[in-house]
Amino acid sequence: MKILSIGGSGFVSGTMARLATTKGHDVTVVTRGRRPLPEGVKAITIDRDDREGFASALSGVHDWDLVVDCIGYNPEDADQDIEVFRNRCAQLVFVSTDFVFDPTAREFPQTEEADRYATEGYGGKKRECERIFERSDFGDSQWTIVRPCHIYGSGSKLGCLPRHGRDDGLIDRIRRGEPLDLVGGGYFLQQPIYAEDLCSLILSAAGNAETLGRIFCTAGPNIIESRTFYDLIASALGVPPSPVNEISVQAHLAENPSGAPFCCHCVYSLDRIRAAGLDVPQTPVAEGLRAHVESLLD
Repeated sequence: MKILSIGGSGFVSGTMARLATTKGHDVTVVTRGRRPLPEGVKAITIDRDDREGFASALSGVHDWDLVVDCIGYNPEDADQDIEVFRNRCAQLVFVSTDFVFDPTAREFPQTEEADRYATEGYGGKKRECERIFERSDFGDSQWTIVRPCHIYGSGSKLGCLPRHGRDDGLIDRIRRGEPLDLVGGGYFLQQPIYAEDLCSLILSAAGNAETLGRIFCTAGPNIIESRTFYDLIASALGVPPSPVNEISVQAHLAENPSGAPFCCHCVYSLDRIRAAGLDVPQTPVAEGLRAHVESLLD
C-alpha cells in the first residue's frame, strides 16, 4: 500500500511508520523534521499548523491508499484532513481517544455509543474532531476512527495513572522500592493497548468495507487494576512491587480539575473490532510491559 502518516517520529506515529515499512508498504510521513525517522521512510517536512504550507506541500501528491492522522487534536486538524485529502485518498484513519467519553457516565464494558461525551479539554476537542468527520463531505474518500485507551510500548515513557503517568523517574523509583503515589490507590481498572497492536489494527482497516464511516474502541486483551500495571513493571525489572500511597480522588480533582478522565474505570467492548475482521489486539500486558521496560534499559 501507499501510506501517508501525519506524524512520523513520535510515539504512535513512529511505531506506525516502522511497522508499515516492515510489512513492505510504501510509507511517507509528514513531519516537522526535528527527530530521526525510521529507516526506509520518506518525509514531507512541514508543520501541520502551517495550514497553507501543509496544503501546498501535499498539493501534487495523490492516490494514497491509506492516510493515518496520528496527531490530530484540534477541530481545525480534522477540517484540514477533510479539505486536503478529500478525493485524494482511499481511506483516512483518524486516531482519537477514549477520553471522548464523559468519565462520569461510562458503561462497563463501554461500547462505541454513549449518551454523554466530553465537551471540554483534550477529550472534548477529540470528540469535535470525530463529529467533523461524521458531518463532512469527504467525496469519494472514506474515513475510519479509532479510540485507543492508554497506549504503551517502545518510544513512550512509562506509567498509566497520576501521579506517575509517563514518568521519567519511574524505573529508578521502583528499583529503589520507593512508594508510588497513585490516585485512588491505583484501583481503577484499565485495558492498556500495546502500540504495535494498535498500529496493526489500523493497518488492517485499510480497504475493509466494514470499517468505513465507523468508530472503533481499541483496547488490549487484559483488564487490570492500574496498580497492577506498576507491579508488572517491577516484575520486568526483577524487583518487588513498590508500596502504594493512596491519593484521594477528591483531593486530586480539586488540584487538577481536568484529571477526571484518569479517575474512572476504563473497560471496553471489542465486539465491533472482532465483527469487522480487524486485527484484534493480542499482546498480554505483562509481555508488552516487559518489552517496553527493556527498550528503556537499552
